Amino acid sequence: MSGADVNLVLRSTRVVTSEGTRPAAVAVAGGTIDAVLAYDTEVPAGARLEDFGDDVLLPGLVDTHVHVNDPGRSEWEGFWTATRAAAAGGITTLLDMPLNSLPPTTTVDHLRTKRQVAAAKAHVDTGFWGGAVPANVKDLRPLHEAGVFGFKCFLSPSGVEEFPELDQEQLARSMAEIAGFGGLLIVHAEDPRHLAAAPQRGGPAYADFLASRPREAENTAIEGLIAHARRLNARVHVLHLSSGDALPLIAAARRDGVRVTVESCPHFLTLTAEEVPDGATEFKCCPPIREAANQDALWDGLADGTIDCIVSDHSPCTTDLKTPDFASAWGGISSLQLGLPAIWTEARRRGHSLDDVARWMSAAPAALAGLTRKGAIEAGRDADFAVLAPDETFTVDPAELFHRNQVTAYAGRTLHGVVKSTWLRGRRIAVDGVLTEPTGRLLERNH
Repeated sequence: MSGADVNLVLRSTRVVTSEGTRPAAVAVAGGTIDAVLAYDTEVPAGARLEDFGDDVLLPGLVDTHVHVNDPGRSEWEGFWTATRAAAAGGITTLLDMPLNSLPPTTTVDHLRTKRQVAAAKAHVDTGFWGGAVPANVKDLRPLHEAGVFGFKCFLSPSGVEEFPELDQEQLARSMAEIAGFGGLLIVHAEDPRHLAAAPQRGGPAYADFLASRPREAENTAIEGLIAHARRLNARVHVLHLSSGDALPLIAAARRDGVRVTVESCPHFLTLTAEEVPDGATEFKCCPPIREAANQDALWDGLADGTIDCIVSDHSPCTTDLKTPDFASAWGGISSLQLGLPAIWTEARRRGHSLDDVARWMSAAPAALAGLTRKGAIEAGRDADFAVLAPDETFTVDPAELFHRNQVTAYAGRTLHGVVKSTWLRGRRIAVDGVLTEPTGRLLERNH
C-alpha cells in the first residue's frame, strides 16, 4: 500500500477480485484502486475504513444497453431517473442507446445535444453509442472520432420512424465503413422477411405475440450478419439474444476466427413464455421472452462462454403505451435497477457463483466497450463497487423503483440479493436506496 496517498480502505470477507472471491482490503487513492491487499492489512493513518463484514464487494456493474430516451421522449425515461435507478441497482457505468431520444445519436451534432442534456444529471458514469441508419454512412467516422463506443443498427423496423433499419446492402456498406476505422457494430438481429411471414394476430394472447417473432427471424439474421463480418473482417456484436438456436452458429463462427460477440438480458434468463399472463404487456419485448427450454439453452451458452455478457436492454415507456394488446403495446422491459438480483436469483439456483455474475455483468461488458478502467477490482481501475447482501431477499414493489415509469415485469417477485451501497470512483453514491447528488462523468471511447 502506497500509504500517504490512500484515503479509503474497503474491507470484506468476500471481495470478488479478478482472481476469485476472497477476504481482502481494497485500498483507494484519488478515486482509483491502489491495491488489493490481505484482509487484515493495517489501515494507513488518515485513511477511512469501511468494513462490510460478510457482505460481498463486487466490481460496479457495467450496463452497455440502456435506452435513456432523453431528450425528446424524457417522459418515458431520462438521465436523472435512469442513472438513479442504475446506482440503486449496483450499476456504476452505463452506455446509452442512440434511439428513442429525439434527436437520435446519428450525427455529431446530435451527440453533442445528448451530452449537454446528460451532463448535469448523471449519477453514474455515462457513455453513448452512435447509430447506423441508411443515410448516415458519412457520419460514422466523425461520430467515432467524437468518442461514441460503437454503432447500433436494426435489421428490422425499430419501432420509431426516425431510426430506420438497414437492408442487407446498407448493412454491408455501414459495416465496411466501420471496419475501416476499427469500430464496433452492434446489431438488433431479426430478419424482416421471417417477421413478415409470421402470423400477425393482435390481442391479449401472449402465445400469438410469441408466434409473430419466431426464432428463425433471429437465427437467419445472425447467420447473415456473420457472413458479412467474415467477408469484411469486421467486429460485430449481437444484441439481446433470445434464441438459443443461434448459439451453435455463433460458436462455430468464433472457432473460424469471425469477430462476433453476443449478449443476453435478465428477462430472457429469468422469465419464461409459459408464465406470461395474457394481456400482461409489461412482458413484451422484441425479440420476445421465449419458452423455458430455450432459456436453458441460453444458460448453457453463458456457462460455456458463447454468450459473453448480460445487460439490461432497459427500454421503458409511459404506462399508457403498455396497452393490453400485444400487437400495439410498446415493446420493452424495464429492469435497470433489478438486473443484479434477478440474475443472481437464477444463477444461484443453477449453481453459478457471484464470480460468474461479475464476469457477465461487469468485466465482459466493460471489455466489449473498451472501458479499461471499469469492470474489475484490481489496481489501476476506477474504484467502482457494489456491495451486495447475497442471501437477503426482497419482493419487487414497482413503487419503490427509481425508473421514471414504475412498470416492470418483475412486480411481485421475490429476489435474492440486496444492494446495500454503490460506490463510484471511491465515493458512495447510493446507500440503502438513498442517492447522493449526481457525480457521474460523461465517458468517451478510449478515455
